[in-house]
Amino acid sequence: MIDRLTLTNFKAFQHADIPLGPLTLLTGLNSSGKSTVLQALALLRQSWTSGNIDISISGPVNRGEEAGLLLNGEFVGLGTGQDVLHEDFAGDEPRITLAVSEEPYRYEWTAGYAPEQNLLPLKLVEVPLTEEGPNAPRDETAVAPRYFTDGFQYLHADRITPTERYPRDHHMAVRRGFLGIRGEHTVNFLRHHAGDEVPEGPLRHRRAASSRLLDQVAAWMRELCPGVHIKTEVIEATDSVRLSYGFGNAPKPTQRRPTNVGFGLTYALPIVVACLSARPGSLVLLENPEAHLHPRGQTAMAQLAAASAAQGAQLVVETHSDHVLNGMRLAVKRGVLPADQAVVHYFRNDGAGAQVITPKIDADGLLDQWPEGFFDELDHTLDQLLD
Repeated sequence: MIDRLTLTNFKAFQHADIPLGPLTLLTGLNSSGKSTVLQALALLRQSWTSGNIDISISGPVNRGEEAGLLLNGEFVGLGTGQDVLHEDFAGDEPRITLAVSEEPYRYEWTAGYAPEQNLLPLKLVEVPLTEEGPNAPRDETAVAPRYFTDGFQYLHADRITPTERYPRDHHMAVRRGFLGIRGEHTVNFLRHHAGDEVPEGPLRHRRAASSRLLDQVAAWMRELCPGVHIKTEVIEATDSVRLSYGFGNAPKPTQRRPTNVGFGLTYALPIVVACLSARPGSLVLLENPEAHLHPRGQTAMAQLAAASAAQGAQLVVETHSDHVLNGMRLAVKRGVLPADQAVVHYFRNDGAGAQVITPKIDADGLLDQWPEGFFDELDHTLDQLLD
């Protein structure tokens, strides 16, 4: 699990040390730095999977132009060097450093500034060494951060919308197990993995028809929309799959097209599948899981995320919803997730740079502080109405 993300001269941050837990909520005003955290984690994974960063070496890098941080790729498109360098960079020369800590190891990459390039050349790589000293062989279990090689999902705020068909890509959905940044491979993934077992524990819904993934997805989706059923099937002679919804308690409910149901269910489906299919060691990055959901559904979505974290996955969630926050707090109070495994960061930018404030959650789900601007708009509005 990633314990800490450290950013230097990257986008909104001149320097930031950001602790992460099994479930981490990122909140705050727009353009305050929340997305930067997700993008930094995705950027490192993107650069690794493309072969552009390597930790088989330590120290200064002299590998040519192929070694670097790949700004535009499968997970993120960040532009060029001038788009990601902090405007008031620290140090004598413009360099960007990204580091992740997975106790007891820390991995760090420092890239040079190339204003018009989307591959920032690596200058320095720091990898963990054994306690015997710098000349001792490295522990091979620390060859790469675990999240580089274990399960990984990154679902953007712009997710799939209701449509007649979805892609049937065996490589993405089956071989890689990747849902796509928009969740576009979710339907095919669910079709192929419908019979997979959801492990015993808080993630397994007690009212589901069985422990099979498809039944578990349907049960959690009923927390968002009571009575809903899900069906996935191949569209013969095409490279597409079909998704449909049924409603009610009939043995064979009439199936309806997603286009006749609305945005909420289809928008939420990739989130539900990502949480249920995540295994211990997986990293799941979620943007705005509350989108198109009513308040009760937003609370349920947070409780699902907490259950996934309680069973060994790590989730980092960007949200603007106090219902998501409160769903996380309820999960702590109900004992689904220990308080020290639920982390909340509030981001704000006062013009002097991005700041991160971290309210602590206790065992009763209560917060030790409520900073100005932290989900306090309801109070401000009520004050004005009652004035």
